[in-house]
Amino acid sequence: MLEKINVILSRYDELQKLLEDVGNDYQKAGELAKEKSELDAVVIKANEYKDTLQKLDEARDLQSSEDEDLRQLALIELEEMTPRVTQLENELKGLLIPKDKRDERNVIMEIRAGPGGDEAALFAADLFRLYSYYADHRGWKVETMSQSEIGIGGFKEIIFMVKGRGAYSRLKFESGVHRVQRIPTTESSGRIHTSTVSVVVMAEVEDVDIHIPDSDIKMDVFRSAGAGGQNVQKNSTAIRLTHFPTGIVVACQDERSQLQNRLRAMSILRARLFEIEETRRQHELEVTRRAQVGSGERSEKIRTYNYPQSRVTDHRINLSSFNLSAVMEGDIDMFIDELSLREESDRLATIGAEDEEDA
Repeated sequence: MLEKINVILSRYDELQKLLEDVGNDYQKAGELAKEKSELDAVVIKANEYKDTLQKLDEARDLQSSEDEDLRQLALIELEEMTPRVTQLENELKGLLIPKDKRDERNVIMEIRAGPGGDEAALFAADLFRLYSYYADHRGWKVETMSQSEIGIGGFKEIIFMVKGRGAYSRLKFESGVHRVQRIPTTESSGRIHTSTVSVVVMAEVEDVDIHIPDSDIKMDVFRSAGAGGQNVQKNSTAIRLTHFPTGIVVACQDERSQLQNRLRAMSILRARLFEIEETRRQHELEVTRRAQVGSGERSEKIRTYNYPQSRVTDHRINLSSFNLSAVMEGDIDMFIDELSLREESDRLATIGAEDEEDA
C-alpha cells in the first residue's frame, strides 16, 4: 500500500510543479488540472494514512520506555491507532479502484422485443417508460433516436439517449434480458404469459474514441415509413448506414433532416463498434467480470417482473422488490446500488489479490 501511495504522492507533486510552469498553454493546463483534481481525494487520505502510521510507530517505540506513564499512553495510542490504520487502508483501496472512464458519460440504450409477440413489444414500451421516469428522477434528459412501433402502443425496437452526468455508471447494469410474467390485456382466458425484452446499454462515444473510415460505410437515403409529419414523409430524410467490416446496420428516421438523422446514426454506430472493441479487449485480458455485473452474455436473464405477485427479482444478486408498481415508475435504485456495491467489492478483491502477489 505504501509503495502505491508514494507513487501517487510523487506524481501529485510533479503535477503541481508542471502547473506552475505551464505558461499560456491553456489546453495543457486544463489536462494537468483535471489529472490533479482526480488525485486530490487520494492524496488527502494517503497523507492521513502516513501520519497515522508514523504515530503508530512512535507509540510502539514508547512501549519500551522506562516511564510507566509513557508506556500507558503508548498503549492507549496503539489501541486507537491500530483500527484506524485498517480503516484508512480500506478507504484507500476504495479510492484506488480503477474507475471505468465511461462512467460519467451519456448512454445510448437499445430496447428490443424478444419472444412473446405483441406482449413483448408492449413490455418494451413499459421499460422505456421506466427508464424515462428514472432519468427524470435524476435530472437527466431522454432523447429518442430511433423507434419501430406496433399499432397498439408497443415497440419492436426503440433506441434512445440518456444525457446526464454519471448516466453510464448507473444504467450499465441494465444490460441483459428482462423477463415479464403477466396476463396480457388481449388474453381472454386469463392465462399468465411469459415474454422477454433485451436491453443494451452503451456509453456515448466521441469521434476521438473510435475512427470509422468513410470507405467502411455505405449510406442509403429513403423516405420515413413512420410518423413524423408531412415534411418527413414527403422527403427522403431517413438514413441507413451499413458498416462493411462488421455488417452492422443502423437506421434513423425520426429527425426532419438527412444531416440530423446521419449524426444520430453515426452516434449509434460508434457506440456499437466501441462496445465490440471493449468486449474483445477485455476478453483478451481475461477479465472475469465485465462492466456489467454478471457473465456479460446478452442472452443472460437478469431480471424478472412478475405482475401477479407484484414482485421484481434481479437474478444476479438474488434481490427482490415486492412493489412492482414503484419499480415500473423508475424506482430501481435498490437494484443498482446493490450491483454497484458488488462491482466495487469485486474490484477491491482484485486489488487485495494484487497486494498479496506483490508481497
